[in-house]
Amino acid sequence: MADKKSPASGWPLVKGDFHSGDANNPVAVMTCGSHLDEQGICDGGAAIAGSCKTENLGLEKVIANIISNPNIRFLLLCGTEVKGHLAGQTMAALHKGGVKEGRVVGAEGAIPFIENLKDDAIKRFQEQVELVNIMEAEDLGAIKAKMNELKGRDPGAFAADPMVVEVKEETGGVEVAAAGVNPQFLEIEKRLDKIEKQIEFADAEIAQRVGRKIGRDIGILYGLVAGLMVFVMLLVLLPKLNLMM
Repeated sequence: MADKKSPASGWPLVKGDFHSGDANNPVAVMTCGSHLDEQGICDGGAAIAGSCKTENLGLEKVIANIISNPNIRFLLLCGTEVKGHLAGQTMAALHKGGVKEGRVVGAEGAIPFIENLKDDAIKRFQEQVELVNIMEAEDLGAIKAKMNELKGRDPGAFAADPMVVEVKEETGGVEVAAAGVNPQFLEIEKRLDKIEKQIEFADAEIAQRVGRKIGRDIGILYGLVAGLMVFVMLLVLLPKLNLMM
């Protein structure tokens, strides 16, 4: 059996949208923007599983909970991305290239700035876990199968003790941009969220208009069919009426 260590007292240390399982399990599962059966995933063998919708504070929370538990040796990315934020792609980029001047190298998200994690914490994350990417997968069977595969490769606890980092967040627990890097980022993120909602509203409005048009077209078609049936009936009945007269 692989060697295990005790995680930091009170693990998981950082609160978030996740469920926790057996702290000795070697796999953490990040479902990005998808809300799956995280408790079921934990019951299937994950140490921790949950969503991550932002490419800054959200990632910091995931990493903080991982490096404070040396038993976690794999981070499994699955689920679908949140438009604009791309937390999954940003996490993969951070694991590969780290952070330069506060920005995740190679990240494609809107605001991929890391504020709470220093270089030693990022290096610890890169060394402690292997990142496994099955993004877009939402099938619990596929996710659990990959988890079982990774558990079979469990190398045991990371050699170093748990690393504890503080993740500061805005009052109320709202995940926001790294305002300490540049105050304008917060305003940019708000505008992006507003645009995303406008796009969703526009999509709904277009769907309603298409539905109304289809309804009108079907109504017209029914009217034409009914008129045609009446015309055919008249063609059939008129000769008979003439004979009777």
